Amino acid sequence: MTADGHHGAGEQAALVAALRNPACYPHPAGQVEVIETHISYVLLSGAHAYKIKKAVALGFLDFSTLARRRFFCEEELRLNRRLAPELYQAVVAITGPRDAPHFAGSGEAIEYAVQMARFPQEALLDRQLAAGVLSPDVIDQLADRLADFHERAERAPPDRRFGSPAAVWEPMAQNFAQLGEELSGAAHDPRLADLEAWSRQRFSQLADLLATRLGDGWIRECHGDLHLGNIVVTAAGLRVFDCIEFDPGLRWIDVLNEIAFLTMDLAERGRADYGHRLLNRYLEAMGDYRGLPLLAFYTVHRALVRAKVAAIRASQENPAERLAELANCDQYLDCAARATLPRNPRLLLMHGLAGSGKSRLAQQLLERLGALRIRSDVERKRLCGLPALAHSDSAVGDGIYDAAATTATYDRLVGLAEQILAAGYPVLVDAANLKVWQRAAFRDLAAASGVPFVILACVAPEAVLQSRLATRQAAGRDASEADQAVLAYQMRTCEAITPDEEACTFRIDTSAPFPDALPAALQDVPAACWPAPAR
Repeated sequence: MTADGHHGAGEQAALVAALRNPACYPHPAGQVEVIETHISYVLLSGAHAYKIKKAVALGFLDFSTLARRRFFCEEELRLNRRLAPELYQAVVAITGPRDAPHFAGSGEAIEYAVQMARFPQEALLDRQLAAGVLSPDVIDQLADRLADFHERAERAPPDRRFGSPAAVWEPMAQNFAQLGEELSGAAHDPRLADLEAWSRQRFSQLADLLATRLGDGWIRECHGDLHLGNIVVTAAGLRVFDCIEFDPGLRWIDVLNEIAFLTMDLAERGRADYGHRLLNRYLEAMGDYRGLPLLAFYTVHRALVRAKVAAIRASQENPAERLAELANCDQYLDCAARATLPRNPRLLLMHGLAGSGKSRLAQQLLERLGALRIRSDVERKRLCGLPALAHSDSAVGDGIYDAAATTATYDRLVGLAEQILAAGYPVLVDAANLKVWQRAAFRDLAAASGVPFVILACVAPEAVLQSRLATRQAAGRDASEADQAVLAYQMRTCEAITPDEEACTFRIDTSAPFPDALPAALQDVPAACWPAPAR
């Protein structure tokens, strides 16, 4: 090793080879396994994993000196403890002679490592999805955890370069250049040229919104590499690991850029429905609907970054693995191309008494349609400064449910629906919509926006409604505060569907027990709700 802390790849590889000896560890190590990536070595030893950064300088990162590797180990620990505190245990020094090194020994450090808790590989979400065992509940937990993380994350000051339009476009332009080099002369080039032209056009159209996002505080210190392979189910809950520590510009990003990566990953793996579920729950928690025009823009970028990674791997692998990586690259290019397609915006209005299954049906529809749902129960409480699951203790027709609050809530829903439609997405309005004026506001919006309008009226016997309300109240896990008293009030005061509304109203029988009611109910959903077939 030189005086400034440099040493060669061979010297570091020899150290890693020496660390295969179980005697190097201060705990039972068993057989030590080594996993090598292009920037690190990971040593699996007993209940622990030790991550050593390679002594490399690759342009986008510089781990060339011991001091820099120690600094980035400490950064890795700091950053990853935000989302995986139990996994990231310490930064440890490796000491002793290079041919007989020790962890946690005495003397001068010859290398540093991040000590982590090991976990079974089958607990990773990409493995669970491939095995068909990833549940919707885990998707909901992930959305909630990410919303909480982003809400707490540090905001970039408006005078910082992070998140500026130029800072957003720079890595995109670099990625197009790098991917173009990797695919030079390949049949992929026409698609890449089209995607670059689309991205440049969208960047020009979105420049003002990008600048607004920075000023509004949506550029935050995020994770930076949020895909299913970096998320694990542990006894303590979901944990997200392997945050980008080596380049703050890849970490200080728009929160929707981060979410776009994860929804893209789900879609590319064949579970776009899970992506829609996650996006809806996340947006419901954050209320960040103004940024929606950016989502496809970021999705294309994230897919093309993964395409580049696959193309680079293809150039490094043996012939059999090269073909597999080229196929992966091709799939990501297709994924990016799909993200540029129109989404057939439409306005679907849920209608029905409390307990009639509006929200349950809307949940199924949004996953199948790629629609965005806005809920009166959530937006009403947001307007009043209350968390979605908080109980307002309001009497029927009073407090946050009085006439003024209800008018404000529907005004907000109309405004949000307008934003969502303008961004090109179908919108599901999940509210009772029991008054003619409420339904008319959305019908007028659909007409002004030039999109199809459908009222989905959920119906079930009163006894079923009351039973569902009792069950929901006992669970205490829903934003709705409706009880039997609210149901009685709604039944007395609701205004029937008018003759003029009948042409666009479809009644859906939800009387069967959930979830058995849903397949039959979905069959009753009219064809007008579904996207037009691709041409």
